[in-house]
Amino acid sequence: MSRFLLVLPPLTGHVNPAAGIAAELAARGHQVAWTGTESVLRPLLGPDARVFGTGTRAFRAQGGHGLAALRSLWEGFIVPYARFTAKPLDAVVREFRPDVLLVDQHTPAGALAAHRHGLPWASFAPGAMELGHPYRTLPQVEAWTDGLLRGLWERAGLPAAEYLDPRFSPALVLATTGPALTGAAEPPAHHALVGPVLRTRPADPGFPWERLAPGRRRVLVTMGTLAGDLGADFLARSVRALELCGPDVQPVFAAPRALLPELPSRAVAVDRAPVLELMRRGALDAVLCHGGMNTVGEALAHGLPLVAAPIRHDQPFVAAQVAAAGAGLRVPFARVTPEHLAEALRTALDSTALRERAVRVGRELLSGGGAVAAADRLEALAARPSGAAPGGTRPPGGP
Repeated sequence: MSRFLLVLPPLTGHVNPAAGIAAELAARGHQVAWTGTESVLRPLLGPDARVFGTGTRAFRAQGGHGLAALRSLWEGFIVPYARFTAKPLDAVVREFRPDVLLVDQHTPAGALAAHRHGLPWASFAPGAMELGHPYRTLPQVEAWTDGLLRGLWERAGLPAAEYLDPRFSPALVLATTGPALTGAAEPPAHHALVGPVLRTRPADPGFPWERLAPGRRRVLVTMGTLAGDLGADFLARSVRALELCGPDVQPVFAAPRALLPELPSRAVAVDRAPVLELMRRGALDAVLCHGGMNTVGEALAHGLPLVAAPIRHDQPFVAAQVAAAGAGLRVPFARVTPEHLAEALRTALDSTALRERAVRVGRELLSGGGAVAAADRLEALAARPSGAAPGGTRPPGGP
């Protein structure tokens, strides 16, 4: 059996799908450990997970749109998080002695540690930010990002001549998406598009299931963990839009109550909703979201049409792909009016064509194999002879 080390950022949308892959590996008898911010990982993974903490520190809140959001992401989180975790990661690798590392694309320090120790590593892409290359038409932006990554490589003391983009393992890239959401280009052979990882999550005894009124169509409204205060204005417009949809439509809001205005009596509001359970029970008819890959993949896997209001990062790219696939509609997060949003929601609820496309795209995503396919590819990487896997070519114990 092999030892797998998962290197993840302290972001729920990144940890949850990785946890499904970890569970599959553990079920096959492999040893699995995690490293990252334990205060975030532990509540998501449970008391039995083996977690090597890398310490905790505050990072700048992510904000803005477009290029400003990209700068905020890289300069406010990815680069400082990589610097902060570099030494602890090196110590974790020495202690746990993994055979393979699974490294999130936004934790480049994991790839640097793997290269330093001559270990094979796979990149994990739970979003489309890097795979989709949304800024490929702006070479100066690509060059800026490349400069930041080369700076981390140099800071780690690795030879410049051996530089590899730490977002893309030359051995294996695991992405929780599918062709319908990545565009028409054929991915390289070492890119495995496994689709959504529908991990079973603990039951939520606090959710008011009894308030889901029979005979009403339901819309889940969730704007992800990064919306913050930006979400309050959009949520207010969403409340009004769902009122305009009529009394037969029941909204389910997954948002902090402080961000929501006064709600109609038929609305359900919780800080966190058991999203997968709602979908599996057939309790939803459509989803209004930010276009995050996890929410989109889970909704389509259950045949639910989407209305996406992207905020930043890969969300505009994902939302555009959903619309292009005919599985949902895209609306402008900052400018959509309640009336326009109500029209989009009614279309999502009423359009047979939209629902049929959502079902079709969902089947395509599920055909990627999810956690089972991901574990198969990781096992194959672990089974390669030493030195045969690209991305783990330095002799162990190198500088």
